[in-house]
Amino acid sequence: MQKYTMEKLKKILLFDLDGTLLRNDKTLSQFTFEVVSKCKERGCLIGISTSRSEQNCLKFLKELKPNILISSGGALVQINGKIICKSSFSVSETKNFIETARRICGEECEITVDTVDAHYWNYKINPKEQNKTWGDSIYTDFTNFNHEALKICVEIPNPNRAQKLCDHFSELDSQRFSDGDWYKFTKSGITKEKAILAVCEECDIDVSEIVAFGDDYADIGMLKLCGIGVAMGNAIQEVKDIADAVTLSNEEDGVAAYLEKWII
Repeated sequence: MQKYTMEKLKKILLFDLDGTLLRNDKTLSQFTFEVVSKCKERGCLIGISTSRSEQNCLKFLKELKPNILISSGGALVQINGKIICKSSFSVSETKNFIETARRICGEECEITVDTVDAHYWNYKINPKEQNKTWGDSIYTDFTNFNHEALKICVEIPNPNRAQKLCDHFSELDSQRFSDGDWYKFTKSGITKEKAILAVCEECDIDVSEIVAFGDDYADIGMLKLCGIGVAMGNAIQEVKDIADAVTLSNEEDGVAAYLEKWII
């Protein structure tokens, strides 16, 4: 059951990217682009709320030109290109986390680090060969890594090691992604929903005036917080269970289908 009438919910449309706005091949369909553009023309503010770094979604930012960007799982929040919130690990905290992750999960564990300006990785396979939209990621072995991190992700196939790392850094906000063995870590309390509250304060908008779309664990808090939370047809069951509505899958342009019916 929807919590608010649609007449009130036209100020912000907030989209996760992977598994939501994007199809499985990491493209934005022309149909979805056109429908989102129509909503923008009618006065809706368009927002992206993603676990990707800003650098990893530049292609889509150029296409959509969103008013609001919540990236790195909420660690960086921008409105019309202006940073309103940033929460990062210090250089020493970043180094300590990487050293601890390697000690607990193995020296060869794969790690990614988002900074304000770049995305760093030590993958065995170049991510840009797997996903052309991933942007200008920078390879590093993380030796003498001297950057502040917005978000750190670690691939941990062993559940016991994953739990041990999460327990070791219990003061941090950690979340597993449903499509693999990757875990993201941000500073304590840094989530998409906290970022949304910062956006609302800056824009003088109530959360009830937001329609949010998502599909994965990191979207649950966002969908519960906003006026209407829409789960994709391909979403994990936990997201569908808390959503106010379920639309078609990302492969079926579920975002556009919902917007055409309820917003346009």
